[in-house]
Amino acid sequence: MLDTNAAPEYSPSGVHASHWCPVSSPPIQTRVVLLAGPSGSGKSSLAALAGLPVLRLDDFYKEADDPTLPLVEDSTDIDWDSPLSWDGDAAVAAIEELCRTGRTGVPVYDIATSSRVGSEALDIGRTPLFVAEGIFAADVVGRCQERGLLADALCLRGRPSTTFRRRLLRDLREGRKSVPFLLRRGWRLMRAERSIVARQTSLGAHACGKEEALGRLAAAAAGRHRAPEPA
Repeated sequence: MLDTNAAPEYSPSGVHASHWCPVSSPPIQTRVVLLAGPSGSGKSSLAALAGLPVLRLDDFYKEADDPTLPLVEDSTDIDWDSPLSWDGDAAVAAIEELCRTGRTGVPVYDIATSSRVGSEALDIGRTPLFVAEGIFAADVVGRCQERGLLADALCLRGRPSTTFRRRLLRDLREGRKSVPFLLRRGWRLMRAERSIVARQTSLGAHACGKEEALGRLAAAAAGRHRAPEPA
């Protein structure tokens, strides 16, 4: 006879053992191309040319009042070029949800005020490939590869002087920060550009110019190129 007074059995997850069955994650339907590169290198323009859905990773910046934001050495400027100014965990979660379900919620970030001003739904449908672009994209190559989400990882590179000019014109046009801040940041990034590219390639992104990047995106979209499986 069933003892109705007995304590229920639980699995380690807290689910009733009598009703427990393993639940597998949804299969991965879509994969991501991570598009990194120095600020101003042309990532957003390239992603638009590719004609694929795009996840803007810069929308995962932390807000200006976050106490964990790093500072530029010997300065009171926030170091927005440090990955510590960015929420990589939330970005990876959004990438994985897009790969598994084709939709996710993303923040809307205003760079001028360094704040999240809303959120929106991103629905990429049943496409087999999308681009996630941002200056910290290379920082999540390893995690995306471990999860089987990665199709390719690219680091867009060019001439530091060209990048400096393109970045400054864009930031002034969009009023992203004060002019003195933009000049200080631009000069610092121009001097550091080669080391920025070297760091991103060390994290697993392939450094290339615009034409090669477009070719690799086309190959990934056609299924002719896949990132290696994690060791």
